[in-house]
Amino acid sequence: MNPETPKSNPNKHPSTKRSGSYSARPRRPHSGNTSAHRRNNDIRKHHSQGPAGSQKSAGTPSKKRSTNGRRGHKKQRRSMTSPALTHRMNTNEDRVNIIPELKDEDTVRIIPMSGVEQIGRNMTVVETKDDIIIFDIGFQFVSPESNAPGVNYILPNTQYLEERKHKIRALVVTHGHLDHIGGIPFVMERIGNPPIYTQYLTSLMVLKRQEEFPHLDPVDMNVIKEGDSFTVGKTKIKTFPVTHSIPDAMGIAVETKHGDVVITGDVKLTHENGQVNKEESKAWEDVAKDKVIALVCDSTNAHQEGFSAGEANVLNNLDQIVKNATGRLIVGTFASNFERLFSIIASCEKYGKKVVLEGRSIKTSVDIAITAKLISPKPGTFINAGDMGDYPSDKIVILSTGAQGEEFAALMRMATDKHKFITLNERDTVVLSSSVIPGNEISVQMLKDNIYRRNVRVINYQSAAVHSTGHGNAGELVWIHQTLKPNFLIPVHGHHFMLKCHMYAAIENGFKKENIIVPDNGTIIDIKNGEELIVQKNKAPNELIYVDGFTVGAKQEVVLRDRQSLAEDGMFVIIATINAKTGKLRKSPDIISRGFVYLRENQQLLAEARVLIKKTVEKHTEKMNPIDLDMVKDELTDTVSGFLMQKTSKSPMVIPVLIGL
Repeated sequence: MNPETPKSNPNKHPSTKRSGSYSARPRRPHSGNTSAHRRNNDIRKHHSQGPAGSQKSAGTPSKKRSTNGRRGHKKQRRSMTSPALTHRMNTNEDRVNIIPELKDEDTVRIIPMSGVEQIGRNMTVVETKDDIIIFDIGFQFVSPESNAPGVNYILPNTQYLEERKHKIRALVVTHGHLDHIGGIPFVMERIGNPPIYTQYLTSLMVLKRQEEFPHLDPVDMNVIKEGDSFTVGKTKIKTFPVTHSIPDAMGIAVETKHGDVVITGDVKLTHENGQVNKEESKAWEDVAKDKVIALVCDSTNAHQEGFSAGEANVLNNLDQIVKNATGRLIVGTFASNFERLFSIIASCEKYGKKVVLEGRSIKTSVDIAITAKLISPKPGTFINAGDMGDYPSDKIVILSTGAQGEEFAALMRMATDKHKFITLNERDTVVLSSSVIPGNEISVQMLKDNIYRRNVRVINYQSAAVHSTGHGNAGELVWIHQTLKPNFLIPVHGHHFMLKCHMYAAIENGFKKENIIVPDNGTIIDIKNGEELIVQKNKAPNELIYVDGFTVGAKQEVVLRDRQSLAEDGMFVIIATINAKTGKLRKSPDIISRGFVYLRENQQLLAEARVLIKKTVEKHTEKMNPIDLDMVKDELTDTVSGFLMQKTSKSPMVIPVLIGL
């Protein structure tokens, strides 16, 4: 394919018609728990006007009290992106941009924006004097063990790109896994809605996700084929096929003045006993024909020696398991592992078995595969879960989501007897055809325990070859280095130890240590004249961006700390009505406790607390005119927090609500 500009691309996706847009004053020393004291200082900002008043911004510092005893508050900035998505980036109006602008045509800048300190939310940026090209925008799932209760996903930080959106020419997507496409609908509007370039199956997966955001305009989708080249701005992009656990995966070579920057995406090699397939070997050798100045390479399995196991052996084993199952067979796998899904469905058709699809993502993947003509199932192959009773149990195969122990996924609902149609029994066999994603170990262990409680036979990748990775082991990565012979190596995609293992493997096989850069999220790497390496001291902004319901924005420290403290220590709410003239309480204060102590069994504590509240309020309102409820709340919070800590060794969130009448 000849180089083309975005406007002249003849492969414009037919379903896309236009480019779119998504879319305190100082405190005195406290004798109680200091962290609780600090936390309660933050919390009282939420309740500064009583139940009917307007709330002040949590965590916003107060000005000095004026002569009349009133305090002013700074307003926290908020910028709206759409009615459903609120972008709360904590920006500093006085911030000086100390990241040097790229104005040298002999320099190319590479920034792993995210995906190099964790598994997930992958995004890499390549910048030249005139253009910025983005590669992948994924998200990261939040594990139950994280310190972010209530958060749905974590996104890459796009502040660097937002400040340079005039230079962004395209988003190129290497493949359709959520850790590479999941963040697209959340950030496209903020980065100027660049055109998207990807292969057909991946385009369908991106467009399917966009349907979940009906308020956003359509994306500008351009469908390409592996091996195609195209031009965005002044930069030529070349693509090449790679092997991964999903079809239509591709690698990228960005052509620059002094050589190519090659981005592998997620990659493994098709091989037999370490001998790489001739066709695949030729594809990599073709990439190596042009000078490679930098290799940005997958590192997920760099800590595993040698070559990874091939998928063919897995598919043969699964075929035999389908054939020999004497009861229902439940296979838990990744919904995006199309080849494995296709193989199991083909085995079911071969042995006259019916397939039940359980889980939204499994059904979506099969629908997309049928649309893309990757699979043409026979009529009657698929049945609904409610119709399983019409067939012998040994003729039923259930393809299910949830092999990572997700709480509400189909497999976990089966394991906990919460599924509407499927109750596990001793004749069933469960196949966990996936490895454990780092961070999901506890969830997967809970899933396995729940399944074993049903006395079900379980087959997993540790007991049988029912899963192969989509990421190359160290031997495969070294083969890629030695084939491409890049000047510089940048390991990406994985935890820091994975990146370091990648570095060690490369050094052991002859790569110069000084030519390897192990980045953090936001590390800015400049390569001048294709030979000189410059790692900028300052990083691109990399503060975590959270998806919290309909809110998208920077990590809200106060909010998350509040949620964590509520989970650990509970809350203690005081509701008191004060005579606005005398400062006396009109009646005994009401107290609400949630997650702290059971009040019916702590009446003495409750009585002492009421006495203390009354004394504290009336002491600080005496001779005060007008009455400053904010100051009284501060004093009441401090006093009650210390009292509860002394009595219970707990530090609940104390929230006073004072109403002046």
